[in-house]
Amino acid sequence: MTARGRDAMQRLSTRDVPARQRLAYVHDFIARNWAGMHFDPLESDLQVDISVFTLPDGVALARARYPAFVARRSRDLLRDGRDNYMLGILSEDHDVSVEGREAFTVRAGDLILLNEATWFEMRHARASSVDVISLASREITQRLPRLALQPCFHIPRAAQGAELLAGYANLLRHTPPQGEAARMAARHIHDLVATVLEDSAGHAGERAASSIRTARLELARQDIRRHAHDAELDVHAVARRQGVSARHIQGLFEQDGTTFTQFLRDTRLELAWQCLANADDARSIATLAFECG
Repeated sequence: MTARGRDAMQRLSTRDVPARQRLAYVHDFIARNWAGMHFDPLESDLQVDISVFTLPDGVALARARYPAFVARRSRDLLRDGRDNYMLGILSEDHDVSVEGREAFTVRAGDLILLNEATWFEMRHARASSVDVISLASREITQRLPRLALQPCFHIPRAAQGAELLAGYANLLRHTPPQGEAARMAARHIHDLVATVLEDSAGHAGERAASSIRTARLELARQDIRRHAHDAELDVHAVARRQGVSARHIQGLFEQDGTTFTQFLRDTRLELAWQCLANADDARSIATLAFECG
């Protein structure tokens, strides 16, 4: 495991751990530092890779790859006092049992929100990758008091805002924010989760809608930065990849006090400037201009 600084990305892998010590290694890290769960592997080769990035206000973002296993928040572990909410998005179907309700199947891509103060068990019949968002109970229940009424929520991936939440969390994992940006990102995550749950009940609030716009705008910006070298890039291409209308994308930039065209131009100019500032880059200005779109 490696860590650098307060908001560092922590990484764990069993690849360099002797096979006979891997299960103990996973339990030591998971139980002490992450979800407080017990794992029973269903395969002999226990290959686990985990990365965790922490944000303020009790938010943590993780991505993990596991073999087939049964994971449970066992009754003896409940004594550790954890009461955060864990939201998971898995790549494969899995079965979930939660105290007080019948077992059910969560389909690949669906969202499952579980309270760590409750006994639950998840069975993964095949190797899976999972994205996890950990949320401080106090922060999320302030936004959504009804959350405390039940320990588990199953949200289909087609639910309004679910795909956007997953995309925004993925963006933060790839480009971890720092300082005030990290605090803003934590607030957006809490508001987006509340929005997804509220929308499933048919009543989203204005504050959550604002965070949806912020997250969607950041995803559009990231798309532009990624494809700025494409001379054919326009608002319609970005809108298609984001699954919204071109007018919606234009409106997001206008609400931010700029335009799609201005942001694209500034992004390309910044890209060109970085190339020009590279003393080892012998390409002509005309070539750089062409390659920067």
